[in-house]
Amino acid sequence: MNMFALVTPGPTEWVLILVIVLVLFGAKKLPELARSLGQSMNEFRKAREEFDKELHRAGEDLKGTPQTPQNTQPVQPSQQVPQAQPPTQPPTQPPTQPS
Repeated sequence: MNMFALVTPGPTEWVLILVIVLVLFGAKKLPELARSLGQSMNEFRKAREEFDKELHRAGEDLKGTPQTPQNTQPVQPSQQVPQAQPPTQPPTQPPTQPS
């Protein structure tokens, strides 16, 4: 026995659901509800497609970039650039007094 068939409403149930919706909301509100539902579904579809595009672009960017940058090479100890040291002032000697 198919469990999905037990959950899906048949034609009689759909008619009953539509009659209940018609009674609850009235004939004037149904077109507005359908229009707003359609607009909501359209906005959701657009947002989903935009998200899929961004996700696909990000995946392509990750695939396109190498793990280690090609322009940089590891610096060997003999190739290290000396760091600039702060300027030092020569030691000052106290003034000498003539004797």
